[in-house]
Amino acid sequence: MTGSLPQPEEAERRRTLYGRRRGKKLRSGQQGLLESLLPRLRVPVRHSLEPADHAPLDLPALFGRAMPGGYWLEVGFGSGEHLVWQAEHHPDVGLIGCEPYVNGIAKCLAHVERTGVGNVRVFDDDARFVMAALPPGSLGRAFVLFPDPWPKARHQKRRFVCRETLDRLAELMVPEGELRLATDDPVHLPWMLEQACLHPAFTWLAERPGDWRQRSADWPPTRYEQKMLAGRRPAFLRFRRT
Repeated sequence: MTGSLPQPEEAERRRTLYGRRRGKKLRSGQQGLLESLLPRLRVPVRHSLEPADHAPLDLPALFGRAMPGGYWLEVGFGSGEHLVWQAEHHPDVGLIGCEPYVNGIAKCLAHVERTGVGNVRVFDDDARFVMAALPPGSLGRAFVLFPDPWPKARHQKRRFVCRETLDRLAELMVPEGELRLATDDPVHLPWMLEQACLHPAFTWLAERPGDWRQRSADWPPTRYEQKMLAGRRPAFLRFRRT
């Protein structure tokens, strides 16, 4: 056997993060953004799921100033279109986006560079590490949009929306904060609804039967979403932190 054993933090990351990290080969410009822009935007947290292992993130220091509109978190931002759109339209909000997929990160960085937004920070690994480091009551909104549904029963434990992560989000979100979930998977939808609706800290904001089929005006579609959802019926779920 050759090579060294992974360090404890690396072993923990490998154990908890599912799904692929890389796709097709990056173009030189994308690789350049990973080398130049990502280090300036990266959220500096340890690879640990335990809040006790972290000093609480100093969010004003992370963004270079206190953000009067508060702080929002997006889990699994894909190519970053939604994240950067929100940053453009809410310049007083500090947005933290988490995405382990390198190709998606590179695309997000290109959007950041193109638009010039200065209120986005990125974590290129498991969002739960950031969630462990965030101080309680620090988030005004959280987005979990079209996460991997892990449709097989034996993979249910891999689904991000579950009691454990909702418990942590409940600690992190301010009263009246908003949690937004989205899926197009017919198996994942009832799972999401059950997990969130049964959680005592969240109240579903749907008022009419068709509400969950309608995105709000500040919930932009992305090109990736339009491509992947062709012929499917997405669900847009909004919950209030009570």
